[in-house]
Amino acid sequence: MTGPPSRSHGAVPPLEPAVLERVRNRDPEALGLLFERYFDAVYARVYRLLGERPAAEDAASEVFLKVYRAAHQLDPGRDPAPWLMTIATNVCRDLWRSGAYRMSRRAASALDDPAVEARLTSGANEPERDALAGERDRMVHEALQQLPPQLRAAVVLHDWQGMSHQEVAAALGLEHAAARKRYSRALAALAKLLKGKLK
Repeated sequence: MTGPPSRSHGAVPPLEPAVLERVRNRDPEALGLLFERYFDAVYARVYRLLGERPAAEDAASEVFLKVYRAAHQLDPGRDPAPWLMTIATNVCRDLWRSGAYRMSRRAASALDDPAVEARLTSGANEPERDALAGERDRMVHEALQQLPPQLRAAVVLHDWQGMSHQEVAAALGLEHAAARKRYSRALAALAKLLKGKLK
């Protein structure tokens, strides 16, 4: 079972250039190290963009298949995280555009949300506060799933992944002003969906 998507923006320490050079050459051991180091971050991104576990698991697998195919393009002198996150975002965009992917409009149960599941089993917080936070997260998650994919991506990349509007623009292939406008439209749509629901 994969780890829960996280809102923390802590950077994953990059692999050493020598290991990344071996990734470029498709060395199986080095590819395994890359997978182990970055899978959670990739999965967190695609889960937040797609909103459901099965789709996120498939998308994360597709990301690493694309990494294998494009390994020769990896620059061993640079942190591979931005490259991987761009591939992850593009995999989700391809799914949205394909017509084969249909986002489920029904809300996921709070127990099926990995972030809520982690809190419920951690025992680190107060039960009443956890229940309220879980309900709030569930409502926000449900509202996010009702947004068109392009608007959802703007919120997820900026608010959950901690990307600047300029980085979001680059990831989505937009001008900076267009990315900010899309983000503002997404927030307005979320506010409308959540009006009177959040306390």
